[in-house]
Amino acid sequence: MSHVLPVPKAVKDLFDDLLGRPVTVNPADPMKAADVPNSLVALYTDDRLQLMAVIGMDFALTANAGAAIGLIPPGGAEACIEDKVISKMIGENAGEICNILAGLINKEDAPRVKLHQVFLPGENPPKDAVNYLLALGRRLDLRVDVSGYGGGKLSVTLTG
Repeated sequence: MSHVLPVPKAVKDLFDDLLGRPVTVNPADPMKAADVPNSLVALYTDDRLQLMAVIGMDFALTANAGAAIGLIPPGGAEACIEDKVISKMIGENAGEICNILAGLINKEDAPRVKLHQVFLPGENPPKDAVNYLLALGRRLDLRVDVSGYGGGKLSVTLTG
């Protein structure tokens, strides 16, 4: 059995539980190439280190979700957005969110995937991962709004 994309309700429920606050999700347009340099890109692999999924979070969602999970006041996320720099702590928190997001991809009777690497905004993810993130096909694009913080775009793309 192969992996299947999560449904929006599963994404909402995971973020609700993870952040301990209400979250809304709505359909969004796919990421564009111009979005990638300012986005978090997370790579997920199987046991053979084969790329199985790529998740992207735009700068705003990286800052807002990373602050919310760490109980950093909304001003911390706003400062990151204003300065166009993700702080070390918010970046680490966003990476931990990516680790937990693997649970959306893993399904019974499918090869287990795990977080392999996270590229924060401003870092250069591998070209093949970016190509998957931008490709049409098996993907889910959502606007995720975190109550009390703000929101941004989340893109989930399955490669295998």
